[in-house]
Amino acid sequence: MWCCRLSHLHGRLQNLLSRGVTCSAFQQPNFKSLFPLAIHWHHTASKSLNCAWQQHEDHFELQYANTVMRFDYVWLRDHCRSASCYNSKTHQRSLDTASVDLCIKPKTIRLDETTLFFTWPDGHVTKYDLDWLVKNSYEGQKQKVIQPRILWNAEIYQQAQVPSVDFQSFLETNDGLKNFLQNFLLYGIAFVENVPPTQEHTEKLAERISLIRETIYGRMWYFTSDFSRGDTAYTKLALDRHTDTAYFQEPCGYNNYDRAVINTVPYDVVHRWYTAHRTLTVELRRPENEFWVKLKPGRVLFIDNWRVLHGRESFTGYRQLCGCYLTRDDVLNTARLLGLQA
Repeated sequence: MWCCRLSHLHGRLQNLLSRGVTCSAFQQPNFKSLFPLAIHWHHTASKSLNCAWQQHEDHFELQYANTVMRFDYVWLRDHCRSASCYNSKTHQRSLDTASVDLCIKPKTIRLDETTLFFTWPDGHVTKYDLDWLVKNSYEGQKQKVIQPRILWNAEIYQQAQVPSVDFQSFLETNDGLKNFLQNFLLYGIAFVENVPPTQEHTEKLAERISLIRETIYGRMWYFTSDFSRGDTAYTKLALDRHTDTAYFQEPCGYNNYDRAVINTVPYDVVHRWYTAHRTLTVELRRPENEFWVKLKPGRVLFIDNWRVLHGRESFTGYRQLCGCYLTRDDVLNTARLLGLQA
C-alpha cells in the first residue's frame, strides 16, 4: 500500500517537473490528503493461524487461508447470521436489507480465535467464522473448484474411453449414479446400458435424477416415423445438428429447423446475421466435431442440450424411440447432493 502511494506521489512530481514546473514554484503537497489515515494491520497472536485484517474507510480487508479478501461494510451487516437477522431453520433472512444504512461502518472489530466480531453503531454484534468468510467471499468463490467440463471432439471422447453405467447400478447405488453424473458433467453426454427397452423403464431411469418436464409433446414422448406430429423428427429424414425446444420461452438451445422468420432486425444487420450463421454452421459440420453413435434397444443416451447438439442420418425401416425432457436445476441439484461441484 505504502509503495503504491509513494510511487503515485513520485509520478506526480515527475510529471510536473517534466512540464517545466520547478520545486520553488510548486506548492508543497498536502501529505494528509495523500495519506488520509494511518492504516495498521492487525495480526493474530497465533502464528499458526496466519491471519491479519485491516479496517479501511469503506471496506474490511482480511488475509487468511492464503487469500486476500475485501468486504463491503453493508455486505457484512446484511449477511449477519445472528438469531434476529437470520432464521437458521429455514435458511431465510429476517433482516430487512433496505433498513441497513448504506454508509454503515463498524464501531469496533475484534478477532477471538477463529471468529471475527463486528460491533455496529446501534450496538448489534455480528460474528463470522473465518472459514465461512473464505467460502463466501468473492475472492474465495473465484478459487472454488467446480466440476470440470471437457471441451472435446470425436477423437478426444473416443480416446477417453468413457465407461457407460449399468442400469441396476444407476438405479440402486449412489456410486453408480455419481459416476454417471460425473461423466455427464464432464462431456455433456452419458450412457446407461442394459435398460429394459420399455417406456416405463426409461421413465424410471429419468426420475432417478430429475423431475420430468411436461411439454407440448407430453411427459414422455414415444414415436416412430409416422408423421403423427408436424415435426421432421417424426419422419425418416435426416436431422441436422440442433438442440430441442428453441421455440420455448425457456429453450434448450439452438435449432435451425424451428427458426422463426427474421423480422425483428433491420436489413443491414440481417446480412451480418447470415455471415455469423455461416461461420457457426461450418464449425458445427466439421467431421472432427461429430461423434456418431448407433443406438440399440437397452442403451439410453442423456444429452446436455446447453452443450451438445444432436441429429441423425436418414434411415429406412421401422424405428421407435422414447424419451423426455428433464429440468436442469434438478439434474444439477442431484449432482450436488452426491458431492459434485455442479
